[in-house]
Amino acid sequence: MALQASISMSAMSPARAAVFCSNHVAFSKEKVKLPAGRGLSGSASLSSSFLHASVRNHRSTIVCKAQEAVGVVQVVTDSSWDSLVIKNEIPVLVEFWAPWCGPCRMITPVIDQLAEEYAGKIACYKVNTDDCPNIASQYAIRSIPTVLMFKNGEKKEGVIGAVPKATFAAAIEKYI
Repeated sequence: MALQASISMSAMSPARAAVFCSNHVAFSKEKVKLPAGRGLSGSASLSSSFLHASVRNHRSTIVCKAQEAVGVVQVVTDSSWDSLVIKNEIPVLVEFWAPWCGPCRMITPVIDQLAEEYAGKIACYKVNTDDCPNIASQYAIRSIPTVLMFKNGEKKEGVIGAVPKATFAAAIEKYI
């Protein structure tokens, strides 16, 4: 199975390592073997938010933030809205959609591409308007798909409808 995760790693010494981990719940408690050679050996347990691995020869720590994956459009709900969107330190793109909406399905791959291209610069989330009508009404969402840009917890711009990727990219570029 191919592991898909965006990994933010930092090493406390000159040691270099590649650690692959996934933000999938099934992998949250597995052991990961570190590659041998160049002074790296050992194993580490994946925790829910960080991977701490001890590198024997260099006494350093490798940190992997797989649960905070960037480059992936994640679902936001009423309960997670404030923490993920309003209190986020980086600009946030939020797609308002519904599963029955044809134009929403058309722009999903475009939003996924933008999330990958702007990984680390923006956070991308999607709100199902059927499941979270309170958020949709709070921001006067009358038509879907609607994509809103937030910065510092404030709505900055909205794009309504299935528009070309360049239109979304232009809106993103204004706030990064």
